[in-house]
Amino acid sequence: MKKLVIILGVLGVSFSAVFVRITDAPSLVLTFYRSLFAAIFLAPALFVKFRPELKKLTKKDVLLCVISGCFLGLHFSAYFESLRFTSIASSVVLVDTEVFFVAFAMLFFFREKISRQGWIGIFLAFAGSVVVAMADAGIGSDILKGDLIALSGAAFMAVYTIIGKICRKHMTTTVYTFLVYASSAVTVFVLLLLQKTPVTGYGPSMFVSSIGMAICCSLLGHSIFSWGLKYEKASFISTVKLLEPVFASVLGIFLFSEIPGLYTVLGGIVIILGIFIYSKHSE
Repeated sequence: MKKLVIILGVLGVSFSAVFVRITDAPSLVLTFYRSLFAAIFLAPALFVKFRPELKKLTKKDVLLCVISGCFLGLHFSAYFESLRFTSIASSVVLVDTEVFFVAFAMLFFFREKISRQGWIGIFLAFAGSVVVAMADAGIGSDILKGDLIALSGAAFMAVYTIIGKICRKHMTTTVYTFLVYASSAVTVFVLLLLQKTPVTGYGPSMFVSSIGMAICCSLLGHSIFSWGLKYEKASFISTVKLLEPVFASVLGIFLFSEIPGLYTVLGGIVIILGIFIYSKHSE
């Protein structure tokens, strides 16, 4: 049942493509408001129900959460920046290598072993994401630079996931995610200032999109991943995230009448098969 809930979290994250479609605001601006609104929505419950836990937090706990949030913000920033220089296909595939960063880190640093069948599942799921990305292959203006930025985005997300695994051993989801989203918002805001990108003047659609992303993609997406880190392996969480392009394609069919191509369908089948194999052998 817990695995099913985590998979539903991927569905929540998959709505990001839908909300991006309804506004012309820059992606980083959407990321800033998404994180900000998510933290605001969590604040009432945090200060009413979880105040005792807040008082018990150590400086180390707060520092880890802040670092985790910073890396989440850096992940979003690196992913969007990579799209300026390389193809969507290359960016998606390289960002998806997070699953390998996490799997190897958990193996070498935390002795979280993965069975042979589990590794087969991981490689199948990743191979499926490569096939899906091939459906949107293109040529970028500075491929190597874009690819390196996308790869850094995968590393940033892996750090975020691993720190989440550590924090969730003794912190509730609400407290952890509030600190993470708040830190992510601050990180992205600083990046926007450095880029001299305005954070206002984008119209109502930007707020509708940001609020939708905060609810669906953050609270019903990343928060569920954070919740699941207490019960499942970090490598499983990272592998399941590879379902996002599959769910996004299905949403595209129903909401925008976008029929996926052969590569997308075949890749989606391989991803689902890989995750099924991993789930079956990850105990």
